[in-house]
Amino acid sequence: MIDTHAHVHDAKFDVDRAATIQRAREAGVEEMITVGCDLADSERALECARTYGLRASIGIHPHEAIGAPESIERAFDELIDPAIHVAIGEIGLDYYYDNSPRDAQREVLRKQLAYAARRKLPTIFHQRDAFDDFVSELRASFDRSHGGVVHCFTGDAAQARLLVEEFGLLLGIGGVLTFKSAESLRDAVRTVGIEALILETDCPYLAPVPMRGRRNEPAFLTYTAVRLAEVLGITPDEVAACTDANARALFPGLSR
Repeated sequence: MIDTHAHVHDAKFDVDRAATIQRAREAGVEEMITVGCDLADSERALECARTYGLRASIGIHPHEAIGAPESIERAFDELIDPAIHVAIGEIGLDYYYDNSPRDAQREVLRKQLAYAARRKLPTIFHQRDAFDDFVSELRASFDRSHGGVVHCFTGDAAQARLLVEEFGLLLGIGGVLTFKSAESLRDAVRTVGIEALILETDCPYLAPVPMRGRRNEPAFLTYTAVRLAEVLGITPDEVAACTDANARALFPGLSR
């Protein structure tokens, strides 16, 4: 399996990062993308990927938009490492916390979308409580020819269908799928089907049942895969094969 969205470079893994990655591989999670959320965090993600044989993405999370450099293009050009770098992200809009002004979030999103298009890279999106504005920005600025994923998708069936059908996006499915309260998300994945899904943990956040409340880690991806198989009425092996194929198609930089 491929964990398409992790943060194993996060400080919460400083005490046992190597062991965490080893546990993941022993559990069958052979590939991981560790995802940057600002310039310094992206640099840590790249260094972690170099050290442990992972892949990484670089991006400025909407929470950090207020501190984005004037020239995102120049900053990213100084960071980018084609040997391990597979995407721009995570980027997007977050109106739940509003840690950055909304106009700044939208401007930084547009700049990063332009960079992804210029570099012909897929995009890893974050969207929370900003769906209408997010869709508006996609319609204005997203080049779907290079693909993208809405990570940690928790929306409903109508939102899932719109993102998949209009923009060709994949949906990143993580531990929330296993939560008792997530029936609308389970309806959404049934609506779009396995062809539109990839697996992720978003570790160290959002551990799946039965690990909920613990620090999440890539090895726990197996619990989400099993639950997704139950929801779709297919086998866990089919989930792994289909979501892996989807991930490799989206992120050509993954090893084969």
